Parts: sequence; structure tokens; C-alpha cells
Amino acid sequence: MTTGQQPATQPDTGPGDEERLPTVAEQMADQLGGWRGLVESSIPVVVFVVVNIVGALRPAVIASVGVAVLIGGLRLAQRKPVRHAVNGLFGIGIGAAIAWRTGEARDFYLPGILYGIGYGLALLASAVIRQPLVGWLWSVLVAKGSSAWRDDPKLVRTFTGLTVLWGVVWLAKVGVQAALYLAEQDTALGVARLALGYPPYVMLLLITVWTVRRVTRNNEPTPLPGS
Repeated sequence: MTTGQQPATQPDTGPGDEERLPTVAEQMADQLGGWRGLVESSIPVVVFVVVNIVGALRPAVIASVGVAVLIGGLRLAQRKPVRHAVNGLFGIGIGAAIAWRTGEARDFYLPGILYGIGYGLALLASAVIRQPLVGWLWSVLVAKGSSAWRDDPKLVRTFTGLTVLWGVVWLAKVGVQAALYLAEQDTALGVARLALGYPPYVMLLLITVWTVRRVTRNNEPTPLPGS
């Protein structure tokens, strides 16, 4: 493993461990659902924006939810993973319900804004207490549960810095959306939701994977203070 030695409780599988570490492309594809996942997650929002411009709010809500359900059903029929489709449908459904109830198109985007604020603050808080969320997510998604990076001060600093970066970028992009929400710029808010959705996420993933791989590839065992 490139994130450190395996815990003593896990069997020694030999030098092949590092070769089985997912490639950058594999990690990106898994987190984003591939190009299909990128497109499918954007379609309901695009449908909502377009129908709301040319029609009205309630047809836009119905159309966006209908498309999200159709995408999920199509994946089920094709026996494809539905995790990304279900997550997207959940987010679309909450926003649609709020917008339907209030009659305000901008409320369609409110759950995403609130989620983004909470996520950004949680990232920064975890860095402050030296339990960087990016490090723990790396353990779960890449390192097969290993938390050996906690024993290496260099990796702790790396993951702390990356977590701060994620938190700042997340709060910046949600800040733009919040400003448009308060200004009641419904169409601009929809465009911002699309433009500030996956592009920053892809950038952060690339930076994270590249940085951690670079550090672990060249990392010599670092003694802990006092050892």
C-alpha cells in the first residue's frame, strides 16, 4: 500500500499490494461514476433550468424529477450501479419538494447550498482538530481501511493541507451560489450550479490523488517525535 504499512491484524499479502492500488483514472471513475455519471447527474438540473425558462416552475419540477427517475430506472434495467443515480435523485427530490411548496424556483437549489456550507465547514473543522476528513476518506476509498497515515507526520500534514484546500474551495463555490440565491437570480443560479458542480470536484480529486501519490512514492519512514 502506498499509504503505509498494513496493520498487524491484516494478513501480509506481499509486494503485490502496491500494484493493486487503483490508478488515478480508476479512482476518478469510481468517485464520479465515469463520463456517464457526469452527464446523468447534470441532466435533471439542465432540464429544470430550461423548462423553468421556457415554461413555468411546476412543469420544471415535474420534468426534472421525472428525468432523474427515468435515469435511475434505466440503470436498473441495464444492471448498472445505481449509487450515483440514487444520490442524484435524492438531492433533486428534496429541492423539487421545497420549490413546489414555496413556489420559488431558487429553492430548488437550496438543499445543495446548505449541504455545501455544512460540508465546507466540516472539512475546515476536521483540519483544525488534526483529524483531516480527506485523510479518512482516503483510508476508506483507496487504502482499504488502513489508517497507517496517522503514524506519519508528513502524511498528516499533507492530508491536513488538502482538507483545508477542499474546505476553502467548497465554501467559495457555495458562496457564489448563495449570493445568487439571495439576489433571486434563478437562471444564473442554475448555470452556476452546473458550472461549479463537477469541475471544481474533478480539480480537487486530481490534486489530491497526485499529491498523495507523490508524497507516498518518495516518502521515507519518518520517525515520530520523541522516538
